[in-house]
Amino acid sequence: MPIEELTRNAVDVLPAGGLEAKLKLGRPLRVKFGIDVTSPDIHVGRGIPLQRMRAFQDEGHMGVLIVGDYTTRIGDPSGRSTERPILSGEEIDANAQLYLDQAKVILRDDPELLEVRYNGEWLSTLSYADVVRLGRIVTLARMLERDDFDKRYRAGEPISISELLYPLMQAYDSVAVDADVELGGTDQLYNLLAGREVMEAYGLEPQVVLTTPLLLSWDGEKMSSSVGNNIPLTAPPEEMFGRTMRIPDSQLEEWWTLVAERPLPQGDPLEAKLELARFIVARSHGEKAARQAEEHFTRVVRRGEAPEEVSERVLPADDPVHLPALLADAFGLSTSEARRLIAQGGVKVDGESVNEIDVPRTRLEGTVLQAGKRRFVRLNGAA
Repeated sequence: MPIEELTRNAVDVLPAGGLEAKLKLGRPLRVKFGIDVTSPDIHVGRGIPLQRMRAFQDEGHMGVLIVGDYTTRIGDPSGRSTERPILSGEEIDANAQLYLDQAKVILRDDPELLEVRYNGEWLSTLSYADVVRLGRIVTLARMLERDDFDKRYRAGEPISISELLYPLMQAYDSVAVDADVELGGTDQLYNLLAGREVMEAYGLEPQVVLTTPLLLSWDGEKMSSSVGNNIPLTAPPEEMFGRTMRIPDSQLEEWWTLVAERPLPQGDPLEAKLELARFIVARSHGEKAARQAEEHFTRVVRRGEAPEEVSERVLPADDPVHLPALLADAFGLSTSEARRLIAQGGVKVDGESVNEIDVPRTRLEGTVLQAGKRRFVRLNGAA
């Protein structure tokens, strides 16, 4: 595989010529990528550096996936204007297992090509003297060169000592696993370069740094689990397909380049978007699931029809049935929201709009009630 395939879509490969020199060592490289378990999913944006790890694996190199169970307790400040909340030990353990399951959607799950490590293995054993030694490697002035720290410092916003320690803890991961290459998004550049400094201070050959772009979501912001503008790698197929279809045409080329790693198909943007959604779902769930997800999207979203599987709800015994109350009970709406939806023509019974507030019970028995474009329930007449 040409080096261009290993570095596809890379923004930084530092130092210049460093990766070429590592590849000439004539042994499998140890290619590190670390993820803190701050939320219970890996989304397609975070999957982009994992795709680079997969490329290295395909060439026989060892992917070293670091699960940041210990650094999660500090919280990565990269790109943040405030300190991250700290999760409980139970939340961290649960998220860690989910992360592993999702990372293996992209990575080769082969013990000869994938090494999974938890950084609590070494960080929890550091003594106070060890932490002080780490703290001598990078100066405070150097730390405040980070854009996020600099902005907060100038604005008089608090920066905790634990946040200053975070880049050093991540860098020590590279010492512990003797990394040859570390992967990350462009927002991780400072932390990855700190890894080079720390490795050198511990007498090791510094790692090569390879960064990839941050994927923008359909709202134009960086994809983020905390914001909710994400597509988790193991989300249900229908959800993955529907969220992918929200991408505006203007972002299609970026998504095809970074996620599918192929040129944007020429022609109809809608077909290109559908093909991308098929790819994303098939990668996680297989071709059959992708076809079913597309069928669901076509039926429910594009045609406004009911999905094949619809939950059931027993009709109240009242006759007539007060429709706002039924909608509130079935879909968790407020009665005022339900009234507005009825007035706007957004409530249908078997595909026909209903404008009445009180509806004869016989008209609703055995029908599919629809609220908006995507909420459906089958009404069982049995009292």
